[in-house]
Amino acid sequence: MTISINEILKMVIITFLCSAILVPFVKKIAEFVGALDRPNKRKVHKELIPRLGGLAIYFSFLLGYMLFAKQNIEMISILIGSFVIIITGVIDDIRPLPPKYKFAGQVIGALVVVLYGGIVLNDISAFGFYIKFNPIIAHILSLIFILGCINCINLIDGLDGLASGISSIYFLTVGIIAVLMGQSTSLDVSLTFIMLGATLGFLVHNFYPAKIFMGDSGSMFLGFIIAVIALLGFKNVTFTSFIVPLIILAIPILDTLFAIIRRLLKKQHISEPDKSHLHHQFLNMRFSHRNTVLIIYFIDALFAAASIIYVLKDSLWGQIIYTILLIIVVWLVTCTDIITSNSPVKRGFAKIKEKIKKKKIRN
Repeated sequence: MTISINEILKMVIITFLCSAILVPFVKKIAEFVGALDRPNKRKVHKELIPRLGGLAIYFSFLLGYMLFAKQNIEMISILIGSFVIIITGVIDDIRPLPPKYKFAGQVIGALVVVLYGGIVLNDISAFGFYIKFNPIIAHILSLIFILGCINCINLIDGLDGLASGISSIYFLTVGIIAVLMGQSTSLDVSLTFIMLGATLGFLVHNFYPAKIFMGDSGSMFLGFIIAVIALLGFKNVTFTSFIVPLIILAIPILDTLFAIIRRLLKKQHISEPDKSHLHHQFLNMRFSHRNTVLIIYFIDALFAAASIIYVLKDSLWGQIIYTILLIIVVWLVTCTDIITSNSPVKRGFAKIKEKIKKKKIRN
């Protein structure tokens, strides 16, 4: 039986209200246990901000599961895996864990859904090509995919409302595609609308100026659920191609890729934090905090719209839009320091400043 629009609205509204109402209580808990994000030279905010906002999203997800999701082996594995992810994130939010322990928690959570739940990428269908994987390779690829999504969302979480907004765009886009394709019966679709409401409810408190941060508990949980929804979609043929869910997450994926390349070029460890992510580049261009977030929302929404067009309307136009957007991304790379500190734009600004300085000296 297909999920009705009324049922979808119930999922979104109930989880939205639950998340929005829970955030103030979670904020008090964060302050009590000392889960506070302290400002430093790498961060944008200037004052102590409570973390643990991911708990509000997680508890709303649990409520949505109890009210709307069916209990099966896949759902049980998601509950166990997400609990491991949340516990790891909560501990890290209170007292930062060494990267290897945090990564170990991510691996355990991912292994639960892959090995116990059987949520695996068995094949890929994209642009007319079909590839079926050997079971061992399928399990390894699925594990890598989940870990990649977790860390993509974790890395993009650098400005107020950025990770929660991008995640909301993902859930909304996947939901629209599923409903319009008449595939609104499976577990991944129920989870999509449950998470859409839970994430939007948190975004009410997290958009600039943020009253609370989601912390690693929230960013890792969102990345985990995003990966699980994508894998369930592949398994249940909810989406027609492997490429579509990835393109919706183009901004966090590209930002992570650029971060890895940048740190390797600088001979730094890939987990070492810096202040050269995409959102930092827009801030360096003198865009305000709020406008930087809105610009990234807009770019990500364009990728999402292209995905909808590709799947539902015209694959040729979808591919054309993808190409145009990738050209824009390449242009952004060449005009910022996201990979190298010796960008053309930086050199141009330096020359302009030098000319202004010389002119002032002459006068």
